[in-house]
Amino acid sequence: MGEPAAGYPHSRYSRGAIAFHWVIAALIIANLAGALISDDWDKPARALVMGLHKATGMTILVLSLARIGWRIGHKPPPLPPGIRPWEKVAANTAYVVFYAMMIVLPLTGWLMISASATRRPFAWYGLFDLPFLPVQGNKPLNGFAHEAHELLGYAMIALLLLHILAALKHHFFDGTRLIARMWPGPAAIR
Repeated sequence: MGEPAAGYPHSRYSRGAIAFHWVIAALIIANLAGALISDDWDKPARALVMGLHKATGMTILVLSLARIGWRIGHKPPPLPPGIRPWEKVAANTAYVVFYAMMIVLPLTGWLMISASATRRPFAWYGLFDLPFLPVQGNKPLNGFAHEAHELLGYAMIALLLLHILAALKHHFFDGTRLIARMWPGPAAIR
């Protein structure tokens, strides 16, 4: 499991939590990047990326629900000594917001494509069709879901950047070895 970070016991997350963290993080980053870079592409290329975007969004939703279930059954390690009280509050708030966004962001996308008057293919990586929500043709709902999905996407980018910067700050500048708690494999991050 690796050595305890900064001299305190049980400082690493479980292997399951680490796997959920990195798989979901990679999927979220890929999904955000794909949506942003393909915005001006021609229709066939954009349709291919959006098909992958939808399937990945649903995968993120299912994995996030599983991650919440895992988190309920597996207590996270304590924060390292030296973390200020306001930083603990900020970290806990960020975790709650992350979990909420990992659920709500895919749900708004699902709602948006379901409420569209013209439905496009909604399949999981071409293997099987996914169900639409029963709201087809609801233009106000489609507009709301579209705006919410886009705004939440930008908010997720901001939260990801803040999360990464905070982890780097605590690990390298404060000397907490915080990243080692969630690093896959041996906790050898220096």
